[in-house]
Parts: sequence; structure tokens; C-alpha cells
Amino acid sequence: MKALVLIDVQNDFMPGGALAVPGGDEIVPIINKLQEKFDLVIATQDWHPAGHASFASAHSKKTFEVIDLNGIDQVMWPDHCIQGSEGVAFHKDLKLDKIEAIFRKGTNPEIDSYSGFYDNAHLKSTGLSGYLKEKEVTELYFAGLAGDFCVAFSVKDALAEGFKSFLIEDATRAIDAEGFKKAKAEIEANGGKILNSDEV
Repeated sequence: MKALVLIDVQNDFMPGGALAVPGGDEIVPIINKLQEKFDLVIATQDWHPAGHASFASAHSKKTFEVIDLNGIDQVMWPDHCIQGSEGVAFHKDLKLDKIEAIFRKGTNPEIDSYSGFYDNAHLKSTGLSGYLKEKEVTELYFAGLAGDFCVAFSVKDALAEGFKSFLIEDATRAIDAEGFKKAKAEIEANGGKILNSDEV
């Protein structure tokens, strides 16, 4: 069984959003088309409480500075995807009717969660892995935002959890091209595959 995992297709990661990913909105039509090829589609949603520890504003730090947060390197992000805000919502053109479940992450105010499976310290699971295994899913196809952070971390965790994992490159956009290149190399080194939507 194959599943499509849509990572954080949310307003704040779109052009004009609080943490805009260049070309983020370009993937929405590709993702909508892709959904038709899968029996199971699930989504993740960044779901931060206000004043989250990953926000630069919580530490009087510069945006994109990297600090040590409880022993983990943490990028200082602009405030984004705050519960109850317009920015937390999915892009208005994203088709939602096939999405069977939504897994929220980044809910703990003290620790960030890039991956759809675990927080960044791997202390707490979102329950995604168990859910997929119960559905007897063996292959996961990932699309969404941002390729070099939340998508890449999700794919790497999926591989570690034993799922055959694919990153759909044209249905993903990254914050930093160099970071994305490095992330893709790590995914391939861990046994994952990179492909385009027409190869799915």
C-alpha cells in the first residue's frame, strides 16, 4: 500500500506568508493532481503555540540565526503557523477531500518539530508511524514545504521507521537550494529515492 504525505502546505509558507518558501504556491496544482494516484493521502500541519521557543522573537535573536536550544541546533524562525491564525491554514486551493488524516506538529512550546513523525529531539512521536503501519502502508511519497527542512526531516524519519520512501521533487520547494541539495544527498544515502510527479 502506498500513501502520499503532504507536508505543511500552509499559508505561512506561501509567497506573502510569514516564512515564505520561494515558489511555494507552485506545488499546489501538482499536489492536487498527485492525490488522484493514491488510495491514502495524509497531511501534516505546523501548529505552534504563540511564543514558541523556535521563534526569534522569543529570544530577542535575529531571524535565521542558529542557537543552542536545550542541546539542539535551532534556527531562529520568524513567528509562523501560530494556532488560530490565518497563516496556519492550508492553502485555499489545496484539495482536502482526499486527505484522510492531519497530523499536527510543533505543538510543544519548548521544542521544534520539523518531521511529521517526531519532534527534533525524537522525544515524542506524532503517532504518524503507528497510524501508517496499522493501515499496512509500506511506501511513502512526500511532497510539500519546505524541502530542506520539514520534508527532508520527514523522509529521513520515514526511512528510519522502515518505510520505502520517495521525495517528489517537483511537488516540493525549498528555502535554500544548497541546503536542499545536501538534504537530497542524505536521503539517497539512507536508501530513499528522488523522483518527479510524472514518475509516480
